[in-house]
Amino acid sequence: MVWDRADDVPADLAAEALDAVIDVSRIPSHVRKAVAAWPDAHWVFVSTVNVYADNATPDPGPDSPRVDPIDEDHDLKEHPESYGPMKVSCENAVQGGVERSTLVRPGLIVGPGDPTGRYGYWPERLADPGPVLGPGDPQDRTQIIDVRDLAEWLVRLVEDGTTGVYDGIGPVNPIGEVLAQTAAGVGASPEILWPGQEFLAEQGVEPWAGDGALPLWLPRPEYDGMATHRFSPSEAAGLTVRSYADTARDTLAWMRANPDAARTGMSREREAEVLGRISP
Repeated sequence: MVWDRADDVPADLAAEALDAVIDVSRIPSHVRKAVAAWPDAHWVFVSTVNVYADNATPDPGPDSPRVDPIDEDHDLKEHPESYGPMKVSCENAVQGGVERSTLVRPGLIVGPGDPTGRYGYWPERLADPGPVLGPGDPQDRTQIIDVRDLAEWLVRLVEDGTTGVYDGIGPVNPIGEVLAQTAAGVGASPEILWPGQEFLAEQGVEPWAGDGALPLWLPRPEYDGMATHRFSPSEAAGLTVRSYADTARDTLAWMRANPDAARTGMSREREAEVLGRISP
C-alpha cells in the first residue's frame, strides 16, 4: 500500500501488526503519527550526524550532545538549517514512543545512485587526465559509507534485534589515502596537488558541495569532528564496509551509464584556473 505520510495513517494499514519498521523520514509529524500507530514494532530510525551540536571535536561518538529539537515541520528549501533539529525531534519521538528502537546516524552516504554527487566527483575526476586539485591537506581525516553497506546493515539490525544508538559511517582515514584508493578503483594514478586550505580559501574555492566547490573538503579545525566519528561501535554492532576502490569503480560505472546523474563540484576549467595559480 502507498501512503502519503502527510495524511493520517489509513485505518486498514494501522490495523496491521508490524514486526519492524525502517524509517527515514525527516518530518517530525510523520514520525509521531507512525510511531503512535505501531508502538510495538522494532523501530530502526535512519537519522543523521547533523543532529550533533559539536562539529569541531575529533572522534565523537553516538553519546555526543545533540542540537535542540525543532518539533514543527519546516520546509527545508526555506529553512535548511532545520534538518538536524527536526531529525532530533524524530529521534525523540521514536525513543519516547516504542520499546525497541535503533537510531542510526549516517554521515556522507556514497555509491551508485547518489543523488548529491559529492563523492562521485572524485572517481570521475581522478579518471580524467591531468593534475588534480587536492581537497585541503592529504592528512585531513574523513569518512564515507557506501549506501549498499548501510542498507545491508539496517536490515541485519532488524533481523538480529539489535537496539541502541549508532553512527552509520565507515572507518576514518586520511583523505589522501581515500583518494589514492579511489584512483586505484578507477584504474588511475594521477598527480594530486595539495596547496592547502588557506590557498583554497584565498582562491574562493567553496568546501563540501556546490558548483564552485571542491567536494569532501571541510575547513579545519572547525569541522575536525564532522567526518571523523568513531567506527568501532558500529563495527561491533555488525557494520561491515567494502573498499574505497570497489565503491569508486561501481560509482564511476553508474555515472557513465547515467550521464544525467547529479554532479557537484567545480568545472575542469575552474580547477585548471586554480591549479595555474599554485606557485612552483
